[in-house]
Amino acid sequence: MARLKEQYVNEIAPALNKKFGYKSVMQIPKLDKVIINVAAGEAKENAKVIDAIIADLGQITGQKAVVCKAKKSVANFKLRQGMPIGAKVTLRGERMYEFVDRLFNVALPRVRDFRGINGNSFDGRGNYAFGLKEQIIFPEIDFDKVDAIRGMDICFVTTAKTDEEAKELLKALGAPFAN
Repeated sequence: MARLKEQYVNEIAPALNKKFGYKSVMQIPKLDKVIINVAAGEAKENAKVIDAIIADLGQITGQKAVVCKAKKSVANFKLRQGMPIGAKVTLRGERMYEFVDRLFNVALPRVRDFRGINGNSFDGRGNYAFGLKEQIIFPEIDFDKVDAIRGMDICFVTTAKTDEEAKELLKALGAPFAN
């Protein structure tokens, strides 16, 4: 079992229960899934970009990425419906906890001038999202083999009902919030 999941079961869940006073153990918020999304506008000219993104996401997460295609045609962007424009990975279970552990303890401290992640990026329903500017902060990515520096969006979906509960959960999991 992943170290972070064990810690959640033994320490974090009881602490959250004590702090918020839930009537049932099923009300205790937990991490449901983590979604990593990489959008690439240059993919419409060069199809190899999507392959590079899928390879990078596969190395970072240990899971194959799904290609995202355009839902609508947009003439101003020279985009047609069905064109591949990005890739995403949805992590659950053991892989999710392993990724979260590596993200908070290994990757984020490698960001230049890192002072913590913004604590105001909650959506009002207990989910948290933030963006990274470069994929090379992950130790799995070989800097010499990277064709272009790409950013990614990471979204944490929790079962928390409020942002306050979700923030406490993510703090307990090791999220380095700025304030």
